[in-house]
Amino acid sequence: MSNWTSLWYVWLLLLTVFLLLLCGITASCVRFCCRKKRSPVETFSRHPCDLTAIAIDSDSTAHSTVT
Repeated sequence: MSNWTSLWYVWLLLLTVFLLLLCGITASCVRFCCRKKRSPVETFSRHPCDLTAIAIDSDSTAHSTVT
């Protein structure tokens, strides 16, 4: 069985994965802290949606062409 200290590529791979995880966690924390410090800015104004309903009765020409 091989000695773990002689497997340098395994240690290099583990170190790379650990550094990537550490960078990801650090970036997430920085983004979270920066987002929390800024005041919430609304990117668009909220307008009520207009809804148009078209009623079609049975005597309509549109209804007779569909059926």
